[in-house]
Amino acid sequence: MVATIDTAEQRTAVRRPARRTTVVLLLALAVLALVCMASIMFGSKTLPPGQVWEAVTGHADAYTTTVVESRYPRTALGIVVGLGLAVAGVLMQTVTRNPLAEPGLLGVNTGAAASVVAATAFAGVSGQTQTLLWSLPGALLTGVFVYVIGTLGRGLNPVRLVLGGAVLTAVLSAFIQAVTLSRPQVFDSYRYWVVGALGGHDWDAVRSVLPLAVAGFAVALFLGRGLNIVALGEDSATSLGARPERVKAVALLTATVLSAAATAAAGPIAFVGLAVPHLARTLLGADVRRQLALSAVLGPTLLLAADVIGRLLVRPQELMVGVVTAFAGAPALLIAVRRMRASS
Repeated sequence: MVATIDTAEQRTAVRRPARRTTVVLLLALAVLALVCMASIMFGSKTLPPGQVWEAVTGHADAYTTTVVESRYPRTALGIVVGLGLAVAGVLMQTVTRNPLAEPGLLGVNTGAAASVVAATAFAGVSGQTQTLLWSLPGALLTGVFVYVIGTLGRGLNPVRLVLGGAVLTAVLSAFIQAVTLSRPQVFDSYRYWVVGALGGHDWDAVRSVLPLAVAGFAVALFLGRGLNIVALGEDSATSLGARPERVKAVALLTATVLSAAATAAAGPIAFVGLAVPHLARTLLGADVRRQLALSAVLGPTLLLAADVIGRLLVRPQELMVGVVTAFAGAPALLIAVRRMRASS
């Protein structure tokens, strides 16, 4: 009888986190749907929900249909970029065991910016599509270079990884400043991209980064179990049959690809990759797989909400989404620091 009660209690204990995860994910998806609707409704001209629905179902007039369809790429890009930044943040914080880690930690943002500046100054690159194509390899190469620095010696060293990212960021920032100050036309082109924005893009931008985002998210989910084991410690993970160095290497490469694609598409956007993993851990606990699933929903929600707020604050103009996330992310950084102090 006692054994039966214990078994029932164990089953209940196992089901409880699964039920909580399902409820939280469903609520997060509902909020994301509302934010997507707001992203389509609000702009230089606000459309009521009824007109948006008519345009979606094909029963609206030509003008309303054109306005609604012009906002689809922006909303889709916000989903892809938000997912990439949030999932990359979870991977980086898990691997480096640094709760302040985010995509800019590996110098990916600065690498993309340096590539854009070099292409604009020396190859005459202009336009959204060309900027995206040039920024992507710069971001990827920077992330790989920082990873090589972090693995010099005996395996992956998180401290060396962070220091390598800081050093490379400083060097590339000096290069960017030198070029933009000496060539005003380059600065005029660069300053719009570097703030971070979802507007001004078409479906080509979404199609360019969507395969990388989907593939990166799939690999991240596949690594979830291994990352949970690695979180137990090097010795424990090895005794359980895991290969910590390989798991960390693939996770960091995946994070680099995700953050590079997001940065290339929308420019450097801060704090999404920092704040979302903390919120996911607060809601669903330490399981990396659950954090990844929830972050893939919360990231787009946060980014699109910030984009909508930027459109409404200074209408008929708009604030770049990178500016809004920077203001909203400052409190998140303070909370993360306070949690670090409390846990220590």
